[in-house]
Amino acid sequence: MGKAQSSKSTPKTQNKGVEQMLNQQVANLNVLYVKIHNYHWYVTGEQFFSLHVKFEELYNEVTLKMDEIAERLLAIKGRPLATMREYLDAATVQEASGNEDTRGMVQQLVEDMATLCEEFQEGIEMAEEAEDAPTADMLTGFKADFEKHMWMLRSFLG
Repeated sequence: MGKAQSSKSTPKTQNKGVEQMLNQQVANLNVLYVKIHNYHWYVTGEQFFSLHVKFEELYNEVTLKMDEIAERLLAIKGRPLATMREYLDAATVQEASGNEDTRGMVQQLVEDMATLCEEFQEGIEMAEEAEDAPTADMLTGFKADFEKHMWMLRSFLG
């Protein structure tokens, strides 16, 4: 019975690839969380009230997504990254510069979400290849959520 199970198991190299991809997204979402929190604190101007609230909504959502990915990693016997140093080393999303104006903040979030959507698509394909439907499904939902946010943020920019 053990032999039949192991022949149906996903190859270890595919699992490692999925784990690495998920850890990159844990890192990206943690960096994005800090960035959006920065924007939440430092947004100014006529759009302060609407963006202050929107940024809080976004960083709360990002936190939930990051936690879901970390828990998925644990479920597949992976180890989620868990330190700022690891996040900054693994992330493709960059920290806030601290010099963004209001429009720059929103534009940067659109760009970061576009990067995440591209990487989620790659992750979906990788998970499908590894026969990991739960991971593919999770990333598909996240991609749809960020695509909607990108549409709204682009609409804000005009």
